[in-house]
Formats: sequence, structure tokens, C-alpha cells
Amino acid sequence: MIDVYSKACNNSITVKRLLGKIEGSKPGPTMVFFGGIHGNETSGVFALKDVLQAIDPLKVKGTVYGVTGNLKALKVNQRYLEEDLNRLWTKARIQIIKNKEILNDEEKELLELSSVLNHILKTEKPPFYFIDLHTTSSKTLPFITINDALINRKFSKHFPVPIVLGIEEYLNGPLLSYINELGYVSLGFESGQHDDLSSITNNKAFIHLALVFAGILKKEQVPDFSNYYKQLQKQATNIVDVFEVVYLHKIQPFESFSMINGFKSFQAINKDVPIAVSNRKELKAKYKGRIFMPLYQTKGAEGFFIIRRIHPFFLKLSTLLRRIKFDSLLIALPGVSWLNRKGGVLQVNLKVARYFVKSFFHLLGYRNKQITRTHLRLNNRERVAKTKMYKTERWFKQG
Repeated sequence: MIDVYSKACNNSITVKRLLGKIEGSKPGPTMVFFGGIHGNETSGVFALKDVLQAIDPLKVKGTVYGVTGNLKALKVNQRYLEEDLNRLWTKARIQIIKNKEILNDEEKELLELSSVLNHILKTEKPPFYFIDLHTTSSKTLPFITINDALINRKFSKHFPVPIVLGIEEYLNGPLLSYINELGYVSLGFESGQHDDLSSITNNKAFIHLALVFAGILKKEQVPDFSNYYKQLQKQATNIVDVFEVVYLHKIQPFESFSMINGFKSFQAINKDVPIAVSNRKELKAKYKGRIFMPLYQTKGAEGFFIIRRIHPFFLKLSTLLRRIKFDSLLIALPGVSWLNRKGGVLQVNLKVARYFVKSFFHLLGYRNKQITRTHLRLNNRERVAKTKMYKTERWFKQG
């Protein structure tokens, strides 16, 4: 057990790996919340503990878990100690960690969390939902990040906050990407700035809404449901658009990087606007769009993202193309072949890859990519999504 301090509350709480578990009186879904995957993001931990302690199990259908992330980093209020725990979740890296004799702190945390995750999947009943609660170093609207699978889109659109797609294309090893590869609904919720009290209240609101939308609680069993919804709606300034990441400034080893003060997530920017300073040189925006998660802390390898709104027409088009499995026709194109059809992995010969429009693959759900010596490998979340598991859920039908 460890003590976790919140500057926003000026208070400490004692937690362990399992923050709480509610076994409902009736069968239903399994929902798992993670808080504190980054040790300086305590709001999710505080919100989860409060909500789980207040819920009456007799009202619950299914099972609800609250899981604490990086315990050692939470204890000292640091993002991580040796490695970013939210960048280790690839199958290859996990296998390497399992075979190691000497582990660093984050590798030990990963194995413990992996054990908890596997136990839940083996012992609990579907449908499964996984939600990772985060905060940012910059001021921000509350928002959802998801891997681009239709089940994630459908569930996320019920919340009155903006949604950001495509971050998996730029980050390697987030926990939610690993879970999404297993086929389950998984989303991240960024509730606000690290030490703002509103980050805790936004998380509480989001947790309650998620439980209702998943059918674990009935709307009338949450007296403040309407207020929670309006709270997030107001905090998000009524923005409910879907955005996608178009650029990331990745901080290189030994790079001296600092954001110019004053930027906040979702702030509109024009091309060539000065954004940051890198090795004493001014960095300017390469695209017109919105600044996203600018880095205002010492730890972290992502300096800033730029996002753009996706027009609803293209969202509908991508839904149609995925439902008819249009991507099956891609292998008729020169230089394109299946590496793993069942797993949704295409490979494109690098000699011809430059002729393909990136947005075309995005429509079909191919975002996460790897580059080998000869090929571009593209992963499709749609092919591995356990869509049948969710088809009878109310939110799926409404979507």
C-alpha cells in the first residue's frame, strides 16, 4: 500500500493495486477503470476511490474494477521512474520483460498489471470495457482518445466531449492500444490539467456516465446524471467533434525542448505560428489545425500534437467501407498483400507506398504502422474488434 497526494485537494489517500471491486447483484458487463498509469496524474485515482466507495452494489449489473497504475511513481508524484509505463505495452516488449532476470521499476509494474488484466479476462464475464483515466500538463478541455475501431467510436460518441482518433499512429506501447488489439472497447479520458480540482470532478462525472452508458447502472439510479452530463458538456465548451492527429513533434534524445507559454489543448493555430523552442531554435507549426497536448513538464517524449476535425461525411463513409470489408480488395493493388489477414495486418512495398494516400488507409481503419527494411506494415483495429460481443448493447444499437 502507498500514500498518494493530490495538490488539487491538498489531501492524501492510501491505495493498493486494486482500488476497488464492485460485484453487482445481477449479471452484466465488466468495466475496468485504470488510474495513475502516470504517477503525476493522481486525479483518476482520487475520483475512482470516491465513486467506488459510494456505489451501492445492489444497484449494479455486472462487475466494476478500479485498478491503480504505477504505484511507485504515484508515491513520489512523478510521471515515471525509469521508463514511461504507458509506452511498454507491445507484445514483443512484454515477452522480453517476461524473459528478463533483472527488471526496472516500470517493468515490474507492467507484469503486475498484466497479471490483473489477464485474471479479469479469465474470470469475469463479457462484454468488457476498459477506461484509462489521465490528465495533461497543459490546460485543456476534457476529451476522449481512442484507437480507431467502430466499437470505440460508437461507445465514445455518447459522451458530450470531443474525441481524438489516430494517436496510436504516433505512440508505441500505450496500455489501451494493447487492450484494443485484444478486441475490446477501450478508451482514454483526459479530464483536465494535472493539479486542477476540476480534473477530479470531471473524472467522477465521466465514470458515472460510463457506468450508465454500459448498462451497469440505470440512469435513474444516478441522481446527478443530468448534472454530470451538463458538467462535461460545459467543460468541453459544447465541442463534440471528432478529430484526428496529423502531426507529432517527437522529442529526440538530448534535444533541449520547451513549449512557448500560453498554449492549451484544442487551441486553434495557423501554419507557421511559433509553438516551441528546440535546441535554441524556434519551432513553427507545420499545419493549420489545433494544438493538442502541448508538453509543460520535464518528463515525456511527445512535445506537442496537431489535430484536425474530421468531417462527418468521412466518418460515415469509413463506417460503410468497414462494414462491407472493403479492405479485402486492397490486395488487388500493386505491392499490397496480407501479412496476417485474421489479425488485420497489411504490408505495402515501400517502393509503391508513397503512391498511396494516407487518408485512404485511415478510412478503412489502418492507422498503426511499422516500417521494416522493405515494407510498410499497417494494422487494422476493425479486423480484431470483438464487435459481436457488443451488438446487443443499447449504446451499440443507438449508435
